[in-house]
Amino acid sequence: MLQQLTINNYALINNLDINFDAGLNIITGETGAGKSIILGALSLILGQRAESKYFFNQQKKCVIEGTFKIGSFHLKAFFEDNDLDYETDTVLRREISADGKSRAFVNDTPVNLATLKLLGEQLIDIHSQQATREINDPAFQLLVVDGVAKHQPLLTQYQSDFRAYKKATNKLQQLIADSDKAKADLDYFQFQFEELEKVNLVENEQEELEQELYTLNNAEEIKRNLTAALYLIQDGESAAALQIKEANQQLASLEKFNPSIAELHERLSSSLIELKDIAAEIEQLEDATQTNEARANDVNTRLSLIYNLQKKHRVNTNAELLAIQEELSLKIQQAMFGDEEIASLQEQIELQKADLEKLAAQLSANRVNALPDIEQQVMDTLAEMGMGNAQLKIEHTHTTNNELTKNGTDQIKFMFTANKGHNLAEMSKVASGGELSRLMLSIKSIIAHYTALPTIIFDEIDTGVSGEVANKVGIIMERLAKNLQVMTITHLPQIASKGKSHYFVYKDNTSDVTQTQIKQLTNDERVVEIAKMLSGDKPGESALQNAKDLLEI
Repeated sequence: MLQQLTINNYALINNLDINFDAGLNIITGETGAGKSIILGALSLILGQRAESKYFFNQQKKCVIEGTFKIGSFHLKAFFEDNDLDYETDTVLRREISADGKSRAFVNDTPVNLATLKLLGEQLIDIHSQQATREINDPAFQLLVVDGVAKHQPLLTQYQSDFRAYKKATNKLQQLIADSDKAKADLDYFQFQFEELEKVNLVENEQEELEQELYTLNNAEEIKRNLTAALYLIQDGESAAALQIKEANQQLASLEKFNPSIAELHERLSSSLIELKDIAAEIEQLEDATQTNEARANDVNTRLSLIYNLQKKHRVNTNAELLAIQEELSLKIQQAMFGDEEIASLQEQIELQKADLEKLAAQLSANRVNALPDIEQQVMDTLAEMGMGNAQLKIEHTHTTNNELTKNGTDQIKFMFTANKGHNLAEMSKVASGGELSRLMLSIKSIIAHYTALPTIIFDEIDTGVSGEVANKVGIIMERLAKNLQVMTITHLPQIASKGKSHYFVYKDNTSDVTQTQIKQLTNDERVVEIAKMLSGDKPGESALQNAKDLLEI
């Protein structure tokens, strides 16, 4: 239900903050006072498009915010699917800047207009004499039947299983497409795989070969410099090792005179040992370093093969080539053994379909059983509202070849006539605006007993009725409001008197700029307002007493 509506800077409204009650909320006011403006502002947080030219102050942004209690509407899945924070008291907000740019939020999370509209449709249903789309919508008509059939757990199970079934069938289609393509490309994949496999790639081989080739190409310089280093360390007449050995002998002769010299002697001895080890390793490297054109050619050939494969597959490393080889192996496996996975999934889908068909048959039986009750209850309610000759017939058929849909296999169509002796037809073709409004009221009053419905707003659906019929319309609205929040804009005192809360919309001319205002009436103010609706701006005692009678005061 809509708990609170805040409107800032919209049309004739500078600032309004309205708190609504559960049950039947009545909105009255003179023509042009701004009742439709309030509905227009509300429609903005339901996803309707906005125009900045309707701002109260063109220099400021327009902000509309509504707080909704949504705990009974089973909307958690919607919030999860749209990555929104679910709150039982959910806030919808719309901001429109002076340049026409718009932003929308659900619980302070930005959303696009399409998401806001989808959520808004599940929270508020604005119905006017011209709003015939919903009543002729097959989805709404099926919702009516499902509500009266009272099989929501069964329907929820079916829809959950149907989503799994569709997911499996989509996966099957993708598997078949991938398998067909893999089979068509099998020879090509096999050729590429064998080409890579034959090379026996090693992940870090390229870097090692590149280093080896660099060494081979510079072997002469390496050998020359190693020989020179060895000469300086141990082979020359003034080699470093000889000089350090001699220095060490000098220190050895002096260590008896000073303990510190003994420590230096020991350190220099270690250095000499290390220097001899270095010289030995240099000698080994020098002996091992040889010019080897054959090996250089082999390394060059191997690297060229690797580079060509990398260029062919548009990669830069052996690791990437090995990943491609693994991917090709999987594609070959899919081409060779994919039919087994497809067959297994097909078997699973057949089982899912069989289970769904059983659930769909149960849903269908429940729906068929509910149809006579809906027809009779609607006609009885319409008779209360002065449409005793109205007839409603609900046609039930199945989808072509009993094809499974998200709601089963049933197709529902409401056929209607408001007049005796006339053929039944789709409701929008044979009913006036006022008749459609009363028909919608009767349908909503029935399904509200069986399922949670969004807040419904009736915008002057009482046009064309008066007297006792108007009183009956009010009674049925009152009955409907026991199960959901109802708001109605009305000019009829018989309907206005039935509300739990009464709001009066008026123009405030006390400042330089006319503003639309709204206030919730007290009991005494309601008496006066309804008396004015009965007899004019200056009601007499009889009108006031009549108003009290209508209000049962």
